[in-house]
Amino acid sequence: MLQITNLHAGYGKVEVLQGISITVPKGQVVTLIGSNGAGKTTTMRAISGMIAPSSGDISLNGQAIGGLESFYIARKGLAHSPEGRRVFATMSVADNLLLGAFPRITGARPRGDVKRDLERAMELFPRLKERRTQLAGTLSGGEQQMLAMARAVMLNPEVLLLDEPSMGLAPVLVEEVFKIIARLKSEGVTMLLVEQFAAAALAVADYGYVLENGRISVHGPAHQLRDDPAVKAAYLGSGVH
Repeated sequence: MLQITNLHAGYGKVEVLQGISITVPKGQVVTLIGSNGAGKTTTMRAISGMIAPSSGDISLNGQAIGGLESFYIARKGLAHSPEGRRVFATMSVADNLLLGAFPRITGARPRGDVKRDLERAMELFPRLKERRTQLAGTLSGGEQQMLAMARAVMLNPEVLLLDEPSMGLAPVLVEEVFKIIARLKSEGVTMLLVEQFAAAALAVADYGYVLENGRISVHGPAHQLRDDPAVKAAYLGSGVH
């Protein structure tokens, strides 16, 4: 379980998050929706250690992780598929995936069967299987997004953070990404999902939070948020599917 309590974070003197609290129960998908600039990506970066919170608590399965370096947080089982993909362009698809399992390979996390999990990732993302020896930088944008997601899954994480997995993708690939998220959910993977397509996010999620200007304005079961008139008007209108 991931627990965020009264989290404040930002960049320099600019406080973006103003005391947000989010709970991601084990085995569930929780989505964080909001307009551009609301603080969604800042939330993900603060959780995964890319930026240090100014105050508040973050815990993973009861262990405090707030303010730790990213590699320590990864060792504890939190994987982050960041906005903008950030694949290792000069490495092959397979090597990118193995880097996702690095804490397991080095023994910092329970190892398990990394080779089997590599094949499982290829089955989960068939486009990657076809391109396993190809350099990541030569993949299409959609393929790079799938690689970033698959690399995070290779950690065999306790919690998976997905930041805008559909950004910049063609509609057919957006549909494919959400099918993969639904499959991961069916396999019991715990996820915190930030997504521009609010309706699709709420359709796959168990619970949702709406972030406005660095604060949680409303939260509740995903099906209730889908039917909330204010949420509908702000985030589920035309152009959002």
